[in-house]
Amino acid sequence: MDRVYRVVLTSLAESMLGAIPDKRIQQSLRDKMRGLSQEPDQQGKPLVGELSGFRSLRAVGQRYRIVYRTDRHKQVVIIVAVGIRKEGSRSDIYALAQKLIKLHLAPSRNK
Repeated sequence: MDRVYRVVLTSLAESMLGAIPDKRIQQSLRDKMRGLSQEPDQQGKPLVGELSGFRSLRAVGQRYRIVYRTDRHKQVVIIVAVGIRKEGSRSDIYALAQKLIKLHLAPSRNK
């Protein structure tokens, strides 16, 4: 039987999700996050560079990303950031996730 992971959002990820004005998009993202309870390491793609140790899952027509980390020992998926992919923009989800980790506002891969 597959192990079921508990999916948790950091308070910042919860705020990012709540800031999305369209409730249907919020619901779609929540549904995608719930899906991470089964085989989270088989979903999304591993990130590199400063975000190595994290994974990114595309959602809502490929525009949004869910950035998360898996703790296999505790069987938990920690969602650290949710937002739109805007390459080159300061509001790009990957740029925001890097900033949160640098400022120790999101759990790093070492914890």
